[in-house]
Amino acid sequence: MHAFDVLGDPVRRRILELLAGGEQSSGAVSGVIREEFGISQPAVSQHLKVLRENGFTTVRAEGTRRLYAVDPGPLREVDAWLDHFRGFWNQRLDALATELARGRRERRKNEDS
Repeated sequence: MHAFDVLGDPVRRRILELLAGGEQSSGAVSGVIREEFGISQPAVSQHLKVLRENGFTTVRAEGTRRLYAVDPGPLREVDAWLDHFRGFWNQRLDALATELARGRRERRKNEDS
């Protein structure tokens, strides 16, 4: 599955957001997702499986618990692909920063007068 197919699902994006804060048990993730999206525990498990099989998460066993964490590899690939397009918004952000600086200079100039 392509990275954007994996990330195209809001449930999987939310799971990654939860895991971005650190490793969590499948039960903890499942509880939040079930509450927010109203889906069953088996459905959450399927989303976790898709993330794991496509390299977005790692899982390790700790007794009977399964602990999930983000694997940054595929996200780096997405970031590299997005790098082709950063110029579109960076240029605008640079222009905004210039205008903000100009406004601050004008205010200081008016306050000093």
